[in-house]
Amino acid sequence: MADGIRLTVVIPAFNEEHRLPATLARCAAFLAARPDLCPAEIVVVDDGSRDATARVVESFSGSPSVAVRLVRLRANRGKGAAARAGLAASRGERVLISDADLATPIEELDVLLARSAGIVAGSRALRRELIARRQPLPRDLLGRLFNVALRVLRLTRFSDTQCGFKLLDGELARRLAGELRLDGFAFDVELLARAEQAGAAVEEVPVRWSHMDASRVRPLRHGLRMVLDAVRVRYWLWRGR
Repeated sequence: MADGIRLTVVIPAFNEEHRLPATLARCAAFLAARPDLCPAEIVVVDDGSRDATARVVESFSGSPSVAVRLVRLRANRGKGAAARAGLAASRGERVLISDADLATPIEELDVLLARSAGIVAGSRALRRELIARRQPLPRDLLGRLFNVALRVLRLTRFSDTQCGFKLLDGELARRLAGELRLDGFAFDVELLARAEQAGAAVEEVPVRWSHMDASRVRPLRHGLRMVLDAVRVRYWLWRGR
């Protein structure tokens, strides 16, 4: 465990100046109230934002038990690149990847902590009654079709790879950071697939989730790229064998 830090929360962020203040305050308060998770750190990766995202993070006051750090990417490269940079910069015994909008509440971390797998992946699909606000139907259907494509490519056995709430063993997180290559939204697919290929235990668990209107994912714009990226992952894993 590097520097005695028990938990790192990695938050990829692109133009999130409006949502980050509330997100940082909620995460920091949750962690500070949990001695079993402290000392902890929150690592926000600014993915080439054009707004005041970096200034919001730099001006946020942490606490003796919860540090807040900023990692900056010079240009906008995508969620995968930002998450990868956050994993590489993490110092915790365990590492949580969380979306900046907290679509899955930080309090759901306890659900993941109850499991001991190398990666515990939050899922919206295992118990859909936990979804407080559902996605628009076209978006939901495209998500299901993407999962079918992943199964055809033999890239997943899970019902939901794309929920942005995943807990990793810290050493595994930092090792995978050096192996991952995708910059876009199919990052999660590569993360889970590479972990399983490396022999790590990966488990999917249901979590609470709510659709956020300002989501960065544009199904039609990003959907084709995600499928093409999934094909690339299949090829990379095949060559790796």
